[in-house]
Formats: sequence, C-alpha cells, structure tokens
Amino acid sequence: MITSMANSKVKRLAALAQKAKARREEQCFVVEGIRMFREAPADWIREVYVSETFLRKYGRQALGSAPCEILADAVFQKASDTQTPQGILCVLSMPRYELAACIAGRCTDTAKAPLYMLLEDLQDPGNVGTILRAGEGAGIDGVIMTRQTADPFNPKVIRATMGSIYRVPFFVVDSLTASIDLLQEKGVAVYAAHLDDSVDYDVPDYTQPTAFLIGNEGNGLRQETAQRAAQYIKIPMAGQVESLNAAMASAILMYEAARQRRL
Repeated sequence: MITSMANSKVKRLAALAQKAKARREEQCFVVEGIRMFREAPADWIREVYVSETFLRKYGRQALGSAPCEILADAVFQKASDTQTPQGILCVLSMPRYELAACIAGRCTDTAKAPLYMLLEDLQDPGNVGTILRAGEGAGIDGVIMTRQTADPFNPKVIRATMGSIYRVPFFVVDSLTASIDLLQEKGVAVYAAHLDDSVDYDVPDYTQPTAFLIGNEGNGLRQETAQRAAQYIKIPMAGQVESLNAAMASAILMYEAARQRRL
C-alpha cells in the first residue's frame, strides 16, 4: 500500500490529471470511477489504483483480472481530481485514430451516411464532453476539433462524456480548413451554425453525408472557416434568448440529423 503523499507515483497521477503537457508526454490520461473502469477498453488500460476503502467495500473481484496498486485513503484523495472520489482510477493509453481512414469509412458504419461534428476553439470542457456524449447517442461517426479546443483528455471532459470518450472517434487538428476540404472531397456537406444569411436548422436534408461546424462560445466561427461551409444554419430563438450554449446547439443539430435518418 502506498501511504506517502510524496510518493513519486502519486505525484505523477496528480500531474496527469492536472497538466495536458504531462499527458502528451506520456501519451496517457486518467479516468476515475467504477463505471469508467468497467467500460474502458482492455487494451487501453495501463495501470489501476484503488483506495483501501474501495478494496474493503468491493474486494479484488470487482477488478477482474486487472492488477492494481492500493493507496491509503488520504493519498488517493490527493491523487484524485474529484471532491468525492469513488476510490478507483485508471491510467489509460490515448487512442489513436486516423482521420483520413475514418472519413474513408474504415472506422465507421459504412451502411449509413456519415455524420461528423467539427469544433473550432471551444473552451468549455463540459461542452466538449457533452458533445461527445450526445454525439454517441445521435450516432455520429466522429468529432474533429482544433488544437485550441479544450483538451479531450481533461478530467472535466472525461467526466462529461460518461464513457463516450471510449466509443466516439475524435481527432485534433491544427486547423479545420484542411479537414473541411477533405470532407467535401468525400461528398460530405458541411453546415455552419451561423446567423448570417442562414436558414432554420430543420430545413436542409441531413440524410446525406453531413458535418456540422460549431464555433467558439464567445466569438463563433472564424470567418475563413465559416466561408467553407455549404450553407449557414440557425436555431430559431423565442423570447429574449439570443443563443444556446455550444453543447445544447450541437445536440439539437445532431438529433435533427438522426431524426431525419429514421424517417
């Protein structure tokens, strides 16, 4: 059992939770909670840590065949990124997806028209995680995000995904323009959430290959990015509401596409 707050493994776990640079250097990230452990792909799992209370409550059988290290409760609290930790955390390898392969259909269901979300410089981790979670529910094929978007391996993003981080392919790119060009070459229509010269979001036909562009919470899409879209779309607002947050707007668009495809 690890009982010292100064233990190098404990310091490393805290760094992986808090610092994107540490995650990039090791190409791994941390998830917490029994559900996130159980749903994690086996080949992603590098290390498992449990608190002494967790072990007393659930026993080693809760871990299956996964080896683990035990941390004293106070030490686990220090390593954890949550206020009330469940007593189990895992270090996972970062997944590797190839954007060109995904767009070509080799990592998606090729029986249906693909559906993608394109995120430009979203700053709120909760928005990014919720988009991944809602995207899984709506049946999207991937999320493409700029490097200035909140780190998808940030613990706040991970928690908001509720496990969808394991199942929705995502790609981090320097700029969306090249990705949009690649999508359009493959026959994917790109729609930008934008107020200028836009049509209501439920007017276009999304039964064909489709991608939605969502911009920064405060500034929206960059002009050069928005200009590449085939059409601008908007979500009509009643009352004095000017807009919805990025995650809610994304969910509405994704589920409208899903609705059309069910008809």
